[in-house]
Amino acid sequence: MQHVNNIMYLRYMESSRIRFFTDVLKIGFSPDGVGAILAEIQCKYKFPLTYPDTVVATSRILPDSLDEFSVKIQHLVVSTKYERIAAEGIARIVFYDYSEKKKASIPEAVKVRLLKG
Repeated sequence: MQHVNNIMYLRYMESSRIRFFTDVLKIGFSPDGVGAILAEIQCKYKFPLTYPDTVVATSRILPDSLDEFSVKIQHLVVSTKYERIAAEGIARIVFYDYSEKKKASIPEAVKVRLLKG
């Protein structure tokens, strides 16, 4: 059918989100301390991507979404071939203490970067 499988849209969002956290916000992912974890994600499919195409996936913090434990990230997946938004997504990221196996407050230094992001 030549269309891109639905799960790929979520992968594009995930790649964009990880890059946004590591490269833009300078927030790492640690398996033994407090770090970010995906709590939920929504995806609205707007336009079917087809192969071959090149996509651009973007991420940004949603204004006023930051609370003690979480933040929401808005994603766009754009087809460069058709110059159209193929999907929009919202991901809720919770900060999690991997040692204690429970959610954790967002560290102050991270909050500052999130508010600037």
